[in-house]
Amino acid sequence: MHDAIPASLTLARRVLSILIKLNVLMGMLISTLFIASLINGEWVMRALGAQPDPTLHMGMRTIMVIGICSVPLVNIVLTRLLAMVDTVGAGNAFVPENAERLQTIAWTALLLELLHLVVGAIAKGVSSPSHPLDINWSFSFTPWLAVLLLFVLARVFEEGARMREELEGTV
Repeated sequence: MHDAIPASLTLARRVLSILIKLNVLMGMLISTLFIASLINGEWVMRALGAQPDPTLHMGMRTIMVIGICSVPLVNIVLTRLLAMVDTVGAGNAFVPENAERLQTIAWTALLLELLHLVVGAIAKGVSSPSHPLDINWSFSFTPWLAVLLLFVLARVFEEGARMREELEGTV
């Protein structure tokens, strides 16, 4: 049983490292698409299956910009989570830094969800029956509950770190 914990942490560390690289790659790809849409917009939009509509194209570009802006936010979440995995591997899960990391992850996840709402509003706003922008967007309560859970867990880690410091001070 004890050997399974380091193996799972090793796996988590590898997965997070891969996700960090994929996030950067995604940002580069979206940036390339955005730049190409500025250079040869008609061709790019046709390749994406968009109807010739300037409002639709502007909405698509705006969504691309939001995607590009999301990359550093996702990086914040992934790197903080990776740092937490490292502290857990070292046997120090309940440290003040992890409480701060979870708090940062919670605020970042909240911001990402707000951006998700903006993307949905943009898609709805630029769509028309003759020129739809179908990005398969939907609202879900689950990510909002996850944000709430992250804020609660940050408080739990803060309290756990405080209790650990008190315990170490009494020994």
